[in-house]
Amino acid sequence: MEILATEFTNGEITVTFEPKKCIHAERCAKGLSEVFRTTVIPWIDIDAATSQKIIAQIKKCPSGALNYCRNED
Repeated sequence: MEILATEFTNGEITVTFEPKKCIHAERCAKGLSEVFRTTVIPWIDIDAATSQKIIAQIKKCPSGALNYCRNED
């Protein structure tokens, strides 16, 4: 069985995804489809938008399945 990545980084932030928490509301994909893509693997392309846009979209996740942290310099 293939285990999909649940952690993505662009150097500035690290995004984590907890699939068991996800309720599939698709707010991430509907709000920022260039980053949160439902038809390809890996489904998060963290380099497709600015860190600020990604953070703003993660904050809209109703289940808390998506989280982020700022990386230290």
